[in-house]
Amino acid sequence: MANIISAKKRARQAVVRREHNVMLTSRMRTAVKKVLKAIQSGDKTVAEQAYRAAMPVVDSSVNKGLIHRNKAARHKSRLNARIRAMQ
Repeated sequence: MANIISAKKRARQAVVRREHNVMLTSRMRTAVKKVLKAIQSGDKTVAEQAYRAAMPVVDSSVNKGLIHRNKAARHKSRLNARIRAMQ
């Protein structure tokens, strides 16, 4: 444990920020999983709705610095391709 007061404060802040980042990352993963589940169910309209709900969550994760913008683009592209391939 740190001895300097400012270092102790930084350690406390790091714990709070980590918890917040974990929550936001979990929210993004859940949104992506909902899209995948909708795709597997075979209902294209539900999958499209889930996709439209998930994309702002993925984009906000990029803006918050949780994931790289290329990873977000990759998620969006792959999910959209799978939805377009549905019958």
